[in-house]
Amino acid sequence: MPLTQLSAPLSREQAMALVDAVMEREGLALAASAHEMLGGEWLFEAICDRSPDLAAIAALALEVLGGAVAFRAAPIPETDWVRKSLEGLQPVAAGLLYVHGSHNREAPPPGHIPILIDAGQAFGTGHHASTFTCLEALDLTLRTADPRRVLDLGCGSGILAIAAAKVLRCPALATDIDPVAVAVTLENARANGVGALVSARVADGLTHRKIAESGPYDLIMANILAEPLRKMALALSRHAARGATVILGGFLENQASRLVAAYAEHGFVQKKKAARDGWATLTLQRMNRV
Repeated sequence: MPLTQLSAPLSREQAMALVDAVMEREGLALAASAHEMLGGEWLFEAICDRSPDLAAIAALALEVLGGAVAFRAAPIPETDWVRKSLEGLQPVAAGLLYVHGSHNREAPPPGHIPILIDAGQAFGTGHHASTFTCLEALDLTLRTADPRRVLDLGCGSGILAIAAAKVLRCPALATDIDPVAVAVTLENARANGVGALVSARVADGLTHRKIAESGPYDLIMANILAEPLRKMALALSRHAARGATVILGGFLENQASRLVAAYAEHGFVQKKKAARDGWATLTLQRMNRV
C-alpha cells in the first residue's frame, strides 16, 4: 500500500513537541520523527498509510505550537519507508560509546567503542533521550570505575548490558519482563561479540533466582519508569554492593527528586543528574549497607 509522508521544517523544540503530540493522537500517523538537517534546521516527518487528514494535523500543530505550519505531503512506496527509516537512524555517540545499525558502514571515530543495535521489537537504540542519557551516564561511570558484577534491569534491546560488557570484558546479567526483549538481547550480544559475557533472563523486577545468585552488583542499571523504580528501591538496595553505582533512567525530569528521596532512605546518594528533552537519568552511589 502506498504511504504518504508529511514534512515541515521547524525548530528542534517544535519538531520534538509535534512528534509527541502526533503519536499521542491515535489514527493520525503510523510514525512520526524529527531529525536535524544540514545548517542546524530540524525537520518534522510523519508517515501515514492513507491520505493524511491534513486539517486535523494542521489543527493539532496550531494547538501545540501556537502557529500555523505548512506541511509538504508526498506519496512514497512502502519499500522506500523501510529504507528511509533505517537511514534516519544515524549513529549515536554517547561519550565514547558509539551505537550504530547494521545499515551504517562508516567506521566509528577513533577511540570509540562500536555497539551494533538494529531497530526492532525491543526498546533501546540510543536515539531516545532516556537511553541516550543512560549511555552517557554509563560512559562517565566506566571512566573512573571498574565494576566486576553488572545487572541491567528492564534491558529492552540489551544495549546497556552489552555496552558494559564490551568495555569491561566482564559478565553482565540482563533481565526483562518481556521474553521478546530477552531473545533480542541475546541476539544483540552475539552480534557484538559478547555472547559469552551477557546472559539474559525473563524476570519481573528483582525476583529471579539468577539475580540473587550473581550478586551483589557493583553496577546496576535500570531504564524503566519512575513508579516501578521507586517501588523497587528497597529490593534493589539488597542486591547492591557497598560503593555500587546505580544508573536509573526512563522517567521525566520533574520525577527525579522523588526517586532521589526514595533511594536515599536505603543508603544511596546522588552523584549526577542528566536531562535531555524532558527525560532524566540519575547516577547514584551506595554508601552503606542498611
